[in-house]
Amino acid sequence: QLQLVESGGGSVQPGGSLRLSCAASAESFDWYAIAWFRQAPGKEREGVSCIDRRGARTNYTDSVKDRFAISRDNYRNTVYLQMNNLKPEDTAVYYCAAVFSPMESTCIIEREYDYWGQGTQVTVSW
Repeated sequence: QLQLVESGGGSVQPGGSLRLSCAASAESFDWYAIAWFRQAPGKEREGVSCIDRRGARTNYTDSVKDRFAISRDNYRNTVYLQMNNLKPEDTAVYYCAAVFSPMESTCIIEREYDYWGQGTQVTVSW
């Protein structure tokens, strides 16, 4: 069983930055690919980014490319999402999710995930 806890959300003005963290409970954390999703009020959940179990492969949805960066520290069982140049349309609840992937060397954002965190709110406004 893997537990995921997001943190780092908050309120920021457009153009600002935030770094989200996703801390996992299991010692086998490096067997899991991790993704970030977000859901804005009244909208469907959207995949934002993913990272493979070793941190060698990443993917991003087009709207955040060149602004967001995903990384992971397997010694700390944590995945990060650095978000720069934030825009009002980035406002959403951000969730991290994990999928057991011991044999994979890449990641796919849109796929089934085994575990989900509770989410952290990100608000971008003046």
